[in-house]
Amino acid sequence: MYLGVDYYPEQWNECMTDNDLENIIELGANVIRIGEFAWHMMESIEGNYDFSYFDNIIKKAKDKRLKVIFGTPTATIPAWLAKKHPDVLSEFENNKKRVFGGRRQYCFNSKTYIEYSKKIITKLATHYKDEKNIIAWQIDNEFGHEGSDVCYCSNCEKEFRAYLKKVYNNDIKKLNETWGTIFWSQAYNEFDEIPLPTKTITTHNPSLRIEWERFRSLSIEKYAKLQVDTLKETIGVDVVVIHDFSGGYFDKSFDFSKVAKHIDVVAYNNYPVWGGQANPIPPHEIACGLDFMRGAKKKNFWITEAIMGAQGHDVIGYLPRPGQAKMWSYQAIARGCNSLMYFRYRGATKGAEQYCYGILDQDNIKRRKFYEVKSFFHEMKSNEVIINSKIDAKIALIYDFESMASFRIQRQSVLMDYKNEVYRLHRPFYENNLVIDVIPSYSEFSEYEILLVPVMIVHKKEVQERMRTFASQGKTVVISFRNGVKDYYNNLELGKFNPINFTDFIGGYVEEIEAFQENQSIELIGLNEFETMKGTATVFRDLIKTTTAKTLFRYNEEFFEELSAITLNEYEGGKVYYIGSGVDENIMDNLANKILKEANIETLKSPKGVEVVKRQVNDSERYFIMNHTSKTQMLQNTKLNPYEAKVVETL
Repeated sequence: MYLGVDYYPEQWNECMTDNDLENIIELGANVIRIGEFAWHMMESIEGNYDFSYFDNIIKKAKDKRLKVIFGTPTATIPAWLAKKHPDVLSEFENNKKRVFGGRRQYCFNSKTYIEYSKKIITKLATHYKDEKNIIAWQIDNEFGHEGSDVCYCSNCEKEFRAYLKKVYNNDIKKLNETWGTIFWSQAYNEFDEIPLPTKTITTHNPSLRIEWERFRSLSIEKYAKLQVDTLKETIGVDVVVIHDFSGGYFDKSFDFSKVAKHIDVVAYNNYPVWGGQANPIPPHEIACGLDFMRGAKKKNFWITEAIMGAQGHDVIGYLPRPGQAKMWSYQAIARGCNSLMYFRYRGATKGAEQYCYGILDQDNIKRRKFYEVKSFFHEMKSNEVIINSKIDAKIALIYDFESMASFRIQRQSVLMDYKNEVYRLHRPFYENNLVIDVIPSYSEFSEYEILLVPVMIVHKKEVQERMRTFASQGKTVVISFRNGVKDYYNNLELGKFNPINFTDFIGGYVEEIEAFQENQSIELIGLNEFETMKGTATVFRDLIKTTTAKTLFRYNEEFFEELSAITLNEYEGGKVYYIGSGVDENIMDNLANKILKEANIETLKSPKGVEVVKRQVNDSERYFIMNHTSKTQMLQNTKLNPYEAKVVETL
């Protein structure tokens, strides 16, 4: 287990290094993370490589028994490279170049940038290939973050057309037929007539746009693989390669899980609050992000940036209250993080991150935050065996990259937000103190007992077949609205009811649909075991005509009384729930309780805002308990102060 800090010694006077490292040792750290933004220091003039500064830092760290995570510096290109080769710079949608400054301005499809990236990584890896004190290499920094996942330059245009040629076997007729380009006279004679989906009148063809999303994702995946391959070819196949993923995983134009396939360890930069936020995001959303990172490889992960102070670039956000940031670190460890670094050791005094406060502020005085980190590191070391144990979740939530992309392309409802529909299904199971593996749709999921499938609008035969097999084993599938509406090319299908090829599975079909607008909702009325319940639904609604399914809730509307809102179908020994709208928390809580009881899954009850995660190694059990509230809470006989977290042997 590695516990440490993100350290940028190059931003400070060299005379401070020894004292800084002593302070880091005092914290109880055993690792520092360095180098990720220092390309110019390593190559200030093209071809003039100089790693002596970091040689000295690594030696000093080694002398103090601190290990090192070293970052490839490709997220921040040197000015001389942008000046000499402007084609490395990415472009906005209006074809204006992103100027040098900021970070991640590069184009993933620039052959020039790929060449220079490979050169600096090869030189760096060759120089340090025998340095045993480097325990892991981080590639780049937060791929695709801050809008860098999208570029509209000529490099991308050329590569996009080449991608389409390959996908459609150089058959423009096949592409035209698949996309339906006869509509609005959009048919192409040659692949070089196909535009990038920049602004136009009305909108571009949805099939073009989903292929553009796939291309963007593939571009990032290929660049990540280039870095991994370069490190492993230079240093050796056993070198540990990580990438520090950002948040926003459901909003990016690339599939995080595809990059995760190529690295050894998933790392995550966990920011429960950022500049401009009056309050942190809710605990269940933080938990979903942690479950997502664990699910990317179905194994424990690292956090390379945990916050301790207020954060922001130009606008500062909420200040974590005493104990609160430490509690978030507990939450991360509880849900599968087994190595954690704090961002950052000391807050910057110059540059764009002056308001990203660290363990120490610019006054350089050890105060509350320093001692919170010190106590956290001490407490984690006594639980290392439990922390390194594998989490065996009984519930999986599957997300689907094409479905995310399809909703970005055509929201259908002004209220539609893919991540909110993920949270809608995830939250009630989280609040029963269960861990949920959040996994991509192509994953194997036979080992789980309950499968949650939010708004999977793009139907995929292979996924549907695995869901059928899953249910036939006596297990439970929970599906939410707008399921199975589009094909792989983002088109509707003629002559088929929704969900396509799945109507027998849900025991009905979607007869009518409606999108809700701002401040619009509809009342739901419970039937059967829910006959005393009422609730509300918003965002969108599928009006379901049942065949074999039982109605659990209907819409309270005279025109569609015979159509259902929520149904339950018995399918070959399993249970299939269809939730036809964005239903309220009370209904979701009651549905989750019913589903968990039927599946015989043990839950842990706790006061609202108190999270409990059970971890086990053989016969040894520990309970991580976290108070997310500003009030004192009692969990059975355990008192929790505001934002307090602890590990206990029994509840």
